[in-house]
Amino acid sequence: MVAISSETMHASCVAIDGRGILIEGASGVGKSDLALRLIDRGAVLVSDDYSFVRRELHTLVASPPAKIAGKIEVRGIGIIDQPHRDEAPIALIVTLGEPAARLPEYGVARKLLGIEIPLLMLDGREPSAPIKVELVLSRIAQAG
Repeated sequence: MVAISSETMHASCVAIDGRGILIEGASGVGKSDLALRLIDRGAVLVSDDYSFVRRELHTLVASPPAKIAGKIEVRGIGIIDQPHRDEAPIALIVTLGEPAARLPEYGVARKLLGIEIPLLMLDGREPSAPIKVELVLSRIAQAG
C-alpha cells in the first residue's frame, strides 16, 4: 500500500491483538515505562520513543525507524532487545503527562494526518495505567 502522507512522532507504540496504541508525551514522562508494562501484560512492541506514522487510505499505521527497531529503553537498565512487530494499525492515541479528568468525556478523538483516532489522556505512572489503556481499547473494539 502506498502511503498518502506520513510523519515521524516522538511516541512509543505497542500492539494489543494487532491494534496499535501510540503513546506520546514529553521526554521523561513514562512512554517507555508504560509500553514495558503493557508488554508485560501481553502487548508487543512496535517502536520505542519514536514512531513512523503513515496514512494508508483511511488507516494510520505505525512502524519503527530502522535504527531502533526491536529495541526499548528500560530506565536504570539501558537499551535492550525486545521482540517486535514491523507495523500496526493505530487504534488509540495515549497522551501522557496531563492529569486525567475524573469523569472524562467519552469519545474524545485527535485528528492525525487527517484521520480521527480515539484519544486517552492519563498519568502513565499510575499503577492502573496499563489496565486503563486496555479498557479503552476494549470499548473502542465494542463500539466499532
